[in-house]
Amino acid sequence: MSNAPLHPFSSSAVQHPLAVYGWDEGWEAEFAPYAAQGLVPGRVVRVDRGQCDVATPDGVVRADTAFVVPHDPMKVVCTGDWVAVDPEDGDPRYARTILPRRAAFVRSTSSKRSEGQVLATNIDHIVICVSLAVELDLGRIERFLALAMSSSSGEALLRTSADSWESGAQPLVVLTKADLVPDPVTLAHLVQDVETSAPGVQVLTVSSLTGEGMDVLGAVVGTGTSVLLGISGAGKSTLANALLGAEVMEVQATRDVDGKGRHTTTTRNLLLMPGGGVLIDTPGLRGVGLWDAESGVGQVFSEIEDYAARCRFHDCAHDAEPGCAVLAAVDSGELPERRLDSYRKLLRENQRIVAKTDARLRADIRRDWRIKSAEGRANYEAKRGGRSDRWG
Repeated sequence: MSNAPLHPFSSSAVQHPLAVYGWDEGWEAEFAPYAAQGLVPGRVVRVDRGQCDVATPDGVVRADTAFVVPHDPMKVVCTGDWVAVDPEDGDPRYARTILPRRAAFVRSTSSKRSEGQVLATNIDHIVICVSLAVELDLGRIERFLALAMSSSSGEALLRTSADSWESGAQPLVVLTKADLVPDPVTLAHLVQDVETSAPGVQVLTVSSLTGEGMDVLGAVVGTGTSVLLGISGAGKSTLANALLGAEVMEVQATRDVDGKGRHTTTTRNLLLMPGGGVLIDTPGLRGVGLWDAESGVGQVFSEIEDYAARCRFHDCAHDAEPGCAVLAAVDSGELPERRLDSYRKLLRENQRIVAKTDARLRADIRRDWRIKSAEGRANYEAKRGGRSDRWG
Protein backbone atom coordinates (compact mmCIF):
# COMPACT_ATOMS: atom_id res chain seq x y z
CA MET A 1 0.00 0.00 0.00
CA SER A 2 1.46 3.36 -1.01
CA ASN A 3 2.44 5.86 1.69
CA ALA A 4 2.12 8.84 -0.64
CA PRO A 5 0.06 11.79 0.68
CA LEU A 6 -3.61 11.05 0.23
CA HIS A 7 -4.95 14.44 -0.71
CA PRO A 8 -3.54 17.93 -1.27
CA PHE A 9 -3.93 20.17 1.74
CA SER A 10 -3.19 23.74 2.71
CA SER A 11 0.45 24.66 3.27
CA SER A 12 -0.64 26.57 6.36
CA ALA A 13 1.16 25.30 9.43
CA VAL A 14 -2.10 25.22 11.37
CA GLN A 15 -3.79 22.76 8.97
CA HIS A 16 -3.46 19.12 9.97
CA PRO A 17 -2.91 16.61 7.11
CA LEU A 18 -6.03 14.72 8.26
CA ALA A 19 -8.26 17.82 8.18
CA VAL A 20 -9.66 16.65 4.84
CA TYR A 21 -10.92 13.55 6.67
CA GLY A 22 -12.64 15.59 9.37
CA TRP A 23 -9.84 15.95 11.93
CA ASP A 24 -10.50 18.91 14.24
CA GLU A 25 -9.59 20.30 17.64
CA GLY A 26 -12.04 17.92 19.33
CA TRP A 27 -10.37 14.85 17.86
CA GLU A 28 -6.95 16.30 18.68
CA ALA A 29 -7.96 16.65 22.32
CA GLU A 30 -9.33 13.08 22.41
CA PHE A 31 -6.12 11.78 20.87
CA ALA A 32 -3.72 13.67 23.15
CA PRO A 33 -3.15 10.77 25.62
CA TYR A 34 -2.26 8.43 22.74
CA ALA A 35 0.02 11.00 21.11
CA ALA A 36 1.96 11.03 24.39
CA GLN A 37 2.45 7.26 23.93
CA GLY A 38 3.94 7.77 20.48
CA LEU A 39 0.89 6.45 18.60
CA VAL A 40 -0.32 7.90 15.29
CA PRO A 41 -3.87 9.17 14.56
CA GLY A 42 -5.83 7.86 11.62
CA ARG A 43 -9.30 7.36 10.20
CA VAL A 44 -10.50 3.93 9.11
CA VAL A 45 -11.35 3.91 5.40
CA ARG A 46 -12.07 0.18 5.05
CA VAL A 47 -12.27 -2.95 7.22
CA ASP A 48 -11.89 -6.52 6.00
CA ARG A 49 -10.49 -9.88 7.12
CA GLY A 50 -8.98 -8.85 10.41
CA GLN A 51 -7.25 -5.81 9.02
CA CYS A 52 -8.17 -2.25 8.13
CA ASP A 53 -6.91 0.50 5.86
CA VAL A 54 -6.26 3.66 7.88
CA ALA A 55 -5.68 7.17 6.55
CA THR A 56 -2.78 8.65 8.55
CA PRO A 57 -0.80 11.90 8.15
CA ASP A 58 1.69 9.99 5.98
CA GLY A 59 -0.79 8.09 3.80
CA VAL A 60 -2.91 4.96 3.92
CA VAL A 61 -1.47 2.17 6.05
CA ARG A 62 -2.59 -1.38 6.67
CA ALA A 63 -3.26 -2.13 10.34
CA ASP A 64 -4.18 -5.27 12.26
CA THR A 65 -7.52 -5.06 14.11
CA ALA A 66 -6.81 -7.58 16.90
CA PHE A 67 -7.09 -4.91 19.62
CA VAL A 68 -10.26 -3.26 18.26
CA VAL A 69 -12.50 -6.31 17.73
CA PRO A 70 -13.97 -7.02 21.19
CA HIS A 71 -16.79 -9.45 21.91
CA ASP A 72 -19.30 -6.58 21.96
CA PRO A 73 -20.28 -6.09 18.29
CA MET A 74 -21.24 -2.48 19.02
CA LYS A 75 -17.59 -1.70 19.79
CA VAL A 76 -15.97 -3.42 16.80
CA VAL A 77 -13.88 -1.13 14.61
CA CYS A 78 -15.89 0.28 11.70
CA THR A 79 -15.43 2.44 8.62
CA GLY A 80 -15.41 6.05 9.80
CA ASP A 81 -13.78 5.39 13.17
CA TRP A 82 -10.82 7.44 14.37
CA VAL A 83 -8.12 5.16 15.78
CA ALA A 84 -4.70 5.25 17.39
CA VAL A 85 -2.20 3.28 15.31
CA ASP A 86 1.31 2.01 15.97
CA PRO A 87 4.09 4.23 14.56
CA GLU A 88 5.72 3.39 11.25
CA ASP A 89 8.37 1.09 12.73
CA GLY A 90 5.74 -1.32 14.06
CA ASP A 91 5.64 -4.71 12.31
CA PRO A 92 2.87 -5.58 12.18
CA ARG A 93 1.18 -2.26 12.84
CA TYR A 94 -1.89 -2.44 15.08
CA ALA A 95 -4.90 -0.20 15.50
CA ARG A 96 -4.63 0.03 19.29
CA THR A 97 -7.86 1.76 20.26
CA ILE A 98 -10.93 3.56 18.90
CA LEU A 99 -11.59 7.18 19.86
CA PRO A 100 -15.08 7.81 21.33
CA ARG A 101 -17.63 7.97 18.51
CA ARG A 102 -19.64 11.12 17.98
CA ALA A 103 -22.41 9.42 16.03
CA ALA A 104 -23.13 6.10 14.35
CA PHE A 105 -25.75 4.37 12.24
CA VAL A 106 -26.77 1.11 13.93
CA ARG A 107 -29.19 -1.63 12.89
CA SER A 108 -30.03 -4.94 14.50
CA THR A 109 -28.46 -8.00 12.94
CA SER A 110 -30.42 -10.94 11.63
CA SER A 111 -29.03 -13.14 14.39
CA LYS A 112 -31.41 -14.66 16.93
CA ARG A 113 -29.35 -13.01 19.67
CA SER A 114 -30.51 -9.64 18.39
CA GLU A 115 -27.17 -7.88 18.33
CA GLY A 116 -26.55 -4.41 17.03
CA GLN A 117 -24.41 -3.84 13.95
CA VAL A 118 -22.64 -0.52 13.41
CA LEU A 119 -22.61 0.39 9.71
CA ALA A 120 -20.82 3.75 9.76
CA THR A 121 -19.46 6.09 12.42
CA ASN A 122 -18.74 9.77 12.99
CA ILE A 123 -21.20 10.84 10.32
CA ASP A 124 -22.84 14.21 9.69
CA HIS A 125 -25.32 13.27 6.94
CA ILE A 126 -27.29 10.04 6.49
CA VAL A 127 -28.31 9.87 2.81
CA ILE A 128 -31.14 7.37 2.31
CA CYS A 129 -31.17 6.40 -1.36
CA VAL A 130 -34.49 5.30 -2.90
CA SER A 131 -34.83 4.28 -6.54
CA LEU A 132 -37.65 5.68 -8.66
CA ALA A 133 -37.22 2.74 -11.04
CA VAL A 134 -39.56 0.70 -8.84
CA GLU A 135 -42.70 1.41 -6.84
CA LEU A 136 -42.05 3.46 -3.71
CA ASP A 137 -42.05 1.53 -0.45
CA LEU A 138 -42.98 4.24 2.04
CA GLY A 139 -42.80 1.81 4.94
CA ARG A 140 -39.17 1.05 4.17
CA ILE A 141 -38.35 4.76 3.99
CA GLU A 142 -39.96 5.26 7.40
CA ARG A 143 -37.91 2.36 8.76
CA PHE A 144 -34.63 3.83 7.49
CA LEU A 145 -35.55 7.23 8.90
CA ALA A 146 -36.43 5.79 12.32
CA LEU A 147 -32.95 4.32 12.51
CA ALA A 148 -31.31 7.46 11.13
CA MET A 149 -33.02 9.61 13.74
CA SER A 150 -32.17 7.42 16.71
CA SER A 151 -28.91 5.64 15.90
CA SER A 152 -26.03 6.45 18.23
CA SER A 153 -22.86 4.95 19.60
CA GLY A 154 -24.06 5.06 23.17
CA GLU A 155 -21.43 7.71 23.87
CA ALA A 156 -21.56 11.51 23.89
CA LEU A 157 -23.36 12.85 20.82
CA LEU A 158 -23.05 16.15 19.02
CA ARG A 159 -26.07 18.40 19.45
CA THR A 160 -26.32 21.96 18.20
CA SER A 161 -29.85 22.61 19.46
CA ALA A 162 -32.62 21.03 21.49
CA ASP A 163 -34.33 19.69 18.38
CA SER A 164 -31.28 18.40 16.51
CA TRP A 165 -31.25 14.73 15.51
CA GLU A 166 -30.38 12.35 18.33
CA SER A 167 -27.66 10.64 16.29
CA GLY A 168 -25.87 13.92 15.63
CA ALA A 169 -26.37 13.22 11.90
CA GLN A 170 -28.82 14.92 9.58
CA PRO A 171 -31.03 12.52 7.55
CA LEU A 172 -31.75 13.18 3.88
CA VAL A 173 -33.90 11.20 1.43
CA VAL A 174 -32.59 11.10 -2.14
CA LEU A 175 -34.87 9.77 -4.87
CA THR A 176 -32.48 8.43 -7.51
CA LYS A 177 -33.01 7.72 -11.22
CA ALA A 178 -35.38 10.68 -11.57
CA ASP A 179 -34.84 10.56 -15.34
CA LEU A 180 -37.10 7.46 -15.37
CA VAL A 181 -40.05 9.67 -14.31
CA PRO A 182 -40.17 12.28 -17.11
CA ASP A 183 -43.63 13.61 -16.19
CA PRO A 184 -43.07 16.49 -13.71
CA VAL A 185 -46.58 16.12 -12.24
CA THR A 186 -46.03 12.44 -11.46
CA LEU A 187 -42.61 13.22 -10.00
CA ALA A 188 -44.09 15.96 -7.81
CA HIS A 189 -46.70 13.51 -6.47
CA LEU A 190 -43.99 10.98 -5.61
CA VAL A 191 -41.98 13.63 -3.78
CA GLN A 192 -45.08 14.69 -1.87
CA ASP A 193 -45.76 11.09 -0.82
CA VAL A 194 -42.22 10.79 0.54
CA GLU A 195 -42.36 14.17 2.27
CA THR A 196 -45.55 13.06 4.03
CA SER A 197 -43.68 10.00 5.28
CA ALA A 198 -40.60 12.01 6.24
CA PRO A 199 -41.79 15.13 8.11
CA GLY A 200 -39.06 17.71 8.52
CA VAL A 201 -36.60 15.80 6.31
CA GLN A 202 -35.23 17.20 3.08
CA VAL A 203 -36.24 15.17 0.00
CA LEU A 204 -34.23 15.52 -3.21
CA THR A 205 -34.74 14.06 -6.69
CA VAL A 206 -31.53 13.32 -8.57
CA SER A 207 -30.36 11.69 -11.75
CA SER A 208 -26.77 10.60 -12.15
CA LEU A 209 -27.48 10.26 -15.89
CA THR A 210 -28.73 13.80 -16.56
CA GLY A 211 -27.15 15.54 -13.59
CA GLU A 212 -30.52 16.70 -12.23
CA GLY A 213 -30.28 17.66 -8.56
CA MET A 214 -26.61 16.68 -8.28
CA ASP A 215 -25.46 20.23 -7.58
CA VAL A 216 -27.87 20.50 -4.63
CA LEU A 217 -26.85 17.10 -3.26
CA GLY A 218 -23.17 17.93 -3.75
CA ALA A 219 -23.60 21.10 -1.71
CA VAL A 220 -25.29 19.18 1.12
CA VAL A 221 -22.67 16.44 1.38
CA GLY A 222 -19.71 18.66 0.49
CA THR A 223 -18.96 19.23 4.14
CA GLY A 224 -18.49 16.69 6.91
CA THR A 225 -18.97 12.95 6.48
CA SER A 226 -21.93 11.45 4.63
CA VAL A 227 -23.02 7.81 4.43
CA LEU A 228 -25.06 6.40 1.54
CA LEU A 229 -27.65 3.82 2.64
CA GLY A 230 -30.30 1.87 0.77
CA ILE A 231 -31.25 -1.50 -0.65
CA SER A 232 -29.45 -3.06 -3.61
CA GLY A 233 -30.39 -1.33 -6.83
CA ALA A 234 -31.02 2.02 -5.16
CA GLY A 235 -28.22 3.57 -7.21
CA LYS A 236 -25.76 4.22 -4.38
CA SER A 237 -22.60 3.31 -6.26
CA THR A 238 -23.65 5.27 -9.35
CA LEU A 239 -24.43 8.21 -7.11
CA ALA A 240 -21.07 7.87 -5.38
CA ASN A 241 -19.25 7.92 -8.72
CA ALA A 242 -21.16 11.04 -9.78
CA LEU A 243 -20.28 12.81 -6.54
CA LEU A 244 -16.64 11.72 -6.74
CA GLY A 245 -16.32 12.65 -10.40
CA ALA A 246 -14.71 9.31 -11.24
CA GLU A 247 -15.64 5.65 -11.74
CA VAL A 248 -14.41 4.62 -8.32
CA MET A 249 -17.22 2.24 -7.37
CA GLU A 250 -18.15 -0.75 -9.54
CA VAL A 251 -21.68 -0.55 -10.94
CA GLN A 252 -23.92 -3.28 -12.35
CA ALA A 253 -27.32 -3.04 -13.96
CA THR A 254 -30.36 -3.83 -11.84
CA ARG A 255 -32.64 -6.76 -12.65
CA ASP A 256 -35.56 -5.79 -14.86
CA VAL A 257 -37.89 -8.11 -12.96
CA ASP A 258 -37.76 -6.39 -9.57
CA GLY A 259 -35.31 -3.52 -9.88
CA LYS A 260 -32.91 -5.11 -7.39
CA GLY A 261 -29.17 -4.84 -7.71
CA ARG A 262 -26.45 -7.46 -7.44
CA HIS A 263 -24.57 -6.19 -4.36
CA THR A 264 -21.67 -4.74 -6.37
CA THR A 265 -20.44 -2.97 -3.23
CA THR A 266 -19.36 -5.61 -0.71
CA THR A 267 -17.50 -3.48 1.83
CA ARG A 268 -17.99 -0.07 3.40
CA ASN A 269 -15.56 2.38 1.85
CA LEU A 270 -14.63 5.88 3.01
CA LEU A 271 -13.74 8.18 0.11
CA LEU A 272 -12.63 11.79 -0.25
CA MET A 273 -14.77 13.99 -2.47
CA PRO A 274 -12.86 16.36 -4.74
CA GLY A 275 -14.65 19.52 -3.57
CA GLY A 276 -14.47 18.66 0.12
CA GLY A 277 -16.32 16.28 2.37
CA VAL A 278 -16.04 12.56 3.00
CA LEU A 279 -18.32 9.87 1.56
CA ILE A 280 -18.98 6.38 2.96
CA ASP A 281 -20.56 3.98 0.48
CA THR A 282 -22.17 0.83 1.87
CA PRO A 283 -23.38 -2.49 0.46
CA GLY A 284 -27.07 -2.80 -0.32
CA LEU A 285 -29.05 -3.77 2.78
CA ARG A 286 -31.37 -6.75 2.48
CA GLY A 287 -32.85 -6.16 5.91
CA VAL A 288 -33.03 -3.10 8.12
CA GLY A 289 -33.87 -4.22 11.63
CA LEU A 290 -34.61 -1.56 14.22
CA TRP A 291 -32.18 -1.09 17.08
CA ASP A 292 -33.32 0.90 20.14
CA ALA A 293 -35.20 3.24 17.80
CA GLU A 294 -38.20 4.34 19.88
CA SER A 295 -37.19 7.99 19.82
CA GLY A 296 -36.58 7.80 16.08
CA VAL A 297 -40.01 6.29 15.48
CA GLY A 298 -41.49 9.15 17.49
CA GLN A 299 -39.74 11.72 15.29
CA VAL A 300 -40.69 10.04 12.01
CA PHE A 301 -44.32 9.91 13.10
CA SER A 302 -44.31 13.24 14.91
CA GLU A 303 -47.84 14.08 13.77
CA ILE A 304 -49.18 10.93 15.45
CA GLU A 305 -47.37 11.87 18.66
CA ASP A 306 -48.98 15.32 18.41
CA TYR A 307 -52.46 13.80 18.04
CA ALA A 308 -51.73 11.37 20.88
CA ALA A 309 -51.05 14.27 23.23
CA ARG A 310 -54.72 15.23 22.81
CA CYS A 311 -56.14 11.78 23.61
CA ARG A 312 -58.48 11.54 26.61
CA PHE A 313 -56.26 8.94 28.31
CA HIS A 314 -52.52 9.52 28.64
CA ASP A 315 -51.84 5.78 28.10
CA CYS A 316 -54.15 5.52 25.09
CA ALA A 317 -53.16 2.66 22.78
CA HIS A 318 -55.04 4.23 19.81
CA ASP A 319 -56.97 1.02 19.34
CA ALA A 320 -60.58 1.45 20.44
CA GLU A 321 -60.40 3.82 23.40
CA PRO A 322 -63.03 6.57 23.70
CA GLY A 323 -61.71 10.08 23.11
CA CYS A 324 -58.76 8.89 21.03
CA ALA A 325 -57.54 11.86 18.98
CA VAL A 326 -55.40 9.61 16.77
CA LEU A 327 -58.35 7.47 15.66
CA ALA A 328 -60.42 10.63 15.19
CA ALA A 329 -57.73 11.97 12.84
CA VAL A 330 -57.83 8.73 10.85
CA ASP A 331 -61.64 8.85 10.63
CA SER A 332 -61.56 12.45 9.43
CA GLY A 333 -58.94 11.72 6.80
CA GLU A 334 -56.32 14.01 8.41
CA LEU A 335 -54.09 11.02 9.21
CA PRO A 336 -53.61 8.25 6.61
CA GLU A 337 -54.41 4.85 8.10
CA ARG A 338 -51.26 3.50 6.46
CA ARG A 339 -49.18 5.85 8.64
CA LEU A 340 -50.83 4.61 11.82
CA ASP A 341 -50.34 0.98 10.79
CA SER A 342 -46.66 1.61 10.05
CA TYR A 343 -46.22 3.45 13.37
CA ARG A 344 -47.72 0.53 15.31
CA LYS A 345 -45.64 -2.02 13.41
CA LEU A 346 -42.32 -0.24 14.06
CA LEU A 347 -43.09 0.35 17.73
CA ARG A 348 -43.97 -3.34 18.21
CA GLU A 349 -40.82 -4.46 16.44
CA ASN A 350 -38.63 -2.09 18.43
CA GLN A 351 -40.21 -3.26 21.68
CA ARG A 352 -39.42 -6.89 20.78
CA ILE A 353 -35.80 -6.00 20.01
CA VAL A 354 -35.33 -4.06 23.26
CA ALA A 355 -37.09 -6.77 25.27
CA LYS A 356 -34.52 -9.35 24.16
CA THR A 357 -31.82 -7.43 26.03
CA ASP A 358 -33.94 -5.99 28.88
CA ALA A 359 -35.21 -8.52 31.43
CA ARG A 360 -37.44 -5.98 33.21
CA LEU A 361 -39.12 -4.98 29.96
CA ARG A 362 -39.66 -8.65 29.07
CA ALA A 363 -41.41 -9.14 32.40
CA ASP A 364 -43.56 -6.04 31.81
CA ILE A 365 -44.57 -7.27 28.37
CA ARG A 366 -45.49 -10.71 29.73
CA ARG A 367 -47.54 -9.10 32.53
CA ASP A 368 -49.40 -6.85 30.06
CA TRP A 369 -50.03 -9.84 27.82
CA ARG A 370 -51.49 -11.85 30.73
CA ILE A 371 -53.74 -8.95 31.73
CA LYS A 372 -55.00 -8.45 28.18
CA SER A 373 -55.52 -12.19 27.74
CA ALA A 374 -57.54 -12.33 30.97
CA GLU A 375 -59.62 -9.34 29.86
CA GLY A 376 -60.19 -10.97 26.49
CA ARG A 377 -61.35 -14.22 28.09
CA ALA A 378 -63.64 -12.32 30.46
CA ASN A 379 -65.19 -10.38 27.59
CA TYR A 380 -65.64 -13.58 25.60
CA GLU A 381 -67.32 -15.36 28.52
CA ALA A 382 -69.56 -12.34 29.13
CA LYS A 383 -70.66 -12.40 25.51
CA ARG A 384 -71.31 -16.14 25.66
CA GLY A 385 -73.30 -15.69 28.86
CA GLY A 386 -75.31 -12.90 27.26
CA ARG A 387 -76.22 -15.09 24.33
CA SER A 388 -77.21 -17.94 26.64
CA ASP A 389 -79.54 -15.65 28.58
CA ARG A 390 -81.17 -14.37 25.42
CA TRP A 391 -81.61 -17.76 23.80
CA GLY A 392 -81.97 -19.89 26.90
